[in-house]
Amino acid sequence: MTTNLDLTSDDTRAAAAHFAARLRWAIDASDLHAALETGDPGFVLVDSRGDAAWAQGRIPGAIHLPLAAMRERAADVLDPDVPVVTYCWGPGCDGATRAALELSLQGYRVREMIGGFEYWAREGLPVVVGDGAPARRAPDPLTAPVTSPACDC
Repeated sequence: MTTNLDLTSDDTRAAAAHFAARLRWAIDASDLHAALETGDPGFVLVDSRGDAAWAQGRIPGAIHLPLAAMRERAADVLDPDVPVVTYCWGPGCDGATRAALELSLQGYRVREMIGGFEYWAREGLPVVVGDGAPARRAPDPLTAPVTSPACDC
């Protein structure tokens, strides 16, 4: 493992390209929520988890398109002209990344929500459980400020 933090100007340019690409293809829970709150976010939100996870809780307005059925069902539920944001459980799960890859291979314009449903819920953003109405839980102070609706980053 390299621990040398002596970066050359070439390294800094490569780092800038890397971080710009990450921001181009990813969105965090707070920014996703702000976009959804506009009422016209310009994308469709896809929950790529299975049926049990979907029933346990999901982001209001999300479309349920499990990764296991994505190849067969995407064309039935998604408009190829509308960008897609995928999410799965959380940072310990690569389901949203695999869903984004699958959809991009099918020609969809895709971004991935980093942090997944875990960080959405932990930040105190609205969730739907079962067939119920959206509800909120208190923000986890390890993931979001408890006195502000956004982290201001």
